[in-house]
Amino acid sequence: MTTDTDESLVKTVEVNGCKITLVGTAHVSHKSVELVEAKVAEGAYDCIAVELCPPRYKNLTNNDWWKNLDIYQVLKQGRGNLLLINLALSAYQRRLADKVGIEPGREMSRAIELAEENNLRLEVVDRDISTTLQRMYHRVTFWQKIKLFTSLIASIFVGEEVTEDQIEGLKEGDMLHSMLEEFGEVLPSVKAVLIDERDVYMVGKLAGLAQAPDAPKSILATVGAGHLPGMIKAFENIPEPEVVEQLEQKPPPNRTGYYIGWGIAVVVLSMFFVGYSRSPEMGWDLVVTWVVINGGMSALGAAIALAHPLTILSAFVAAPITSLNPTIGAGMVVGIVESLIRKPKVSDFESIRLDVAEWGLWWKNGVIRVFLIFFLANLGSAVGTWVAGFSIASKIWG
Repeated sequence: MTTDTDESLVKTVEVNGCKITLVGTAHVSHKSVELVEAKVAEGAYDCIAVELCPPRYKNLTNNDWWKNLDIYQVLKQGRGNLLLINLALSAYQRRLADKVGIEPGREMSRAIELAEENNLRLEVVDRDISTTLQRMYHRVTFWQKIKLFTSLIASIFVGEEVTEDQIEGLKEGDMLHSMLEEFGEVLPSVKAVLIDERDVYMVGKLAGLAQAPDAPKSILATVGAGHLPGMIKAFENIPEPEVVEQLEQKPPPNRTGYYIGWGIAVVVLSMFFVGYSRSPEMGWDLVVTWVVINGGMSALGAAIALAHPLTILSAFVAAPITSLNPTIGAGMVVGIVESLIRKPKVSDFESIRLDVAEWGLWWKNGVIRVFLIFFLANLGSAVGTWVAGFSIASKIWG
């Protein structure tokens, strides 16, 4: 059933007497599904491992997980950016999958089904997606974050027609890696997190299975083909459990942005003081400039996302204040206001998996729209901070 090309994506190693067979796949490929089916049909395995983490496994096997999403808590806990990245990645995969008529990650779900059908042990061996995204997010600069977000969103709906041959070409690299490769300068700073760390992590998890007291005799591990070279290399020097534990750690908050934020606040407030010391009229003029530009840009972002009028007003009021307080962002305030004024409907949660791939539906789906408003209000406030700051400086020293 398999071809020579298929078999070139199958690598075998042995750890502690346990045979581990790695099968490289593309996450939107009919041929990858067929390859997984063919390997399981050989009947030589007592365990199937998949390149999924527990949350992604839950999402793949439970289409209703969005119904339990608490938007208020997501925004309050500062996880809006991470969820937005998840939405964009889901949309990208959905768009590619729709071109070839296959569900994203179908080879993984098929491996899960076959494990159940054949009464085989099932293990998930990838790192938690939130940890990977947070470690990636920690590595990029502020402007790279902006570029990443805008590139992610733009890539969802802009691009040439994709053929299944091109999809098969994704086997040369991890799905996420192949996607971010389009974004040029962003990739070098995050490849170590998205690809290299996960190679080592998955090898550590597989080796742990092979060395456990209840170790299986033969494991079939389904992973993105782009991970094969790195994983084979990692098996030459199997990582210690301490290394795996370290790779599971989420990075501490980046204090650089925090200090820069407070630095901007001090500079702006100092310029207000300088202006007011020259004359009360100039001082108030500088304050008005700050409010109108900063609040106006954030409100414009919310308006572009088709926010409720009261939400747009909240953006105008909140942005000038939150820009002087790095502990809270305008987008968080605006997103919460929108979610309270126009609470997403049950139907929005039920259709999010399909709506996320349609550009126009980002404005119509109540759940997605909240995060679009969150992002654009934040972006507007960030741009407004710099524009207003330079405008104020020019009035003082121009």
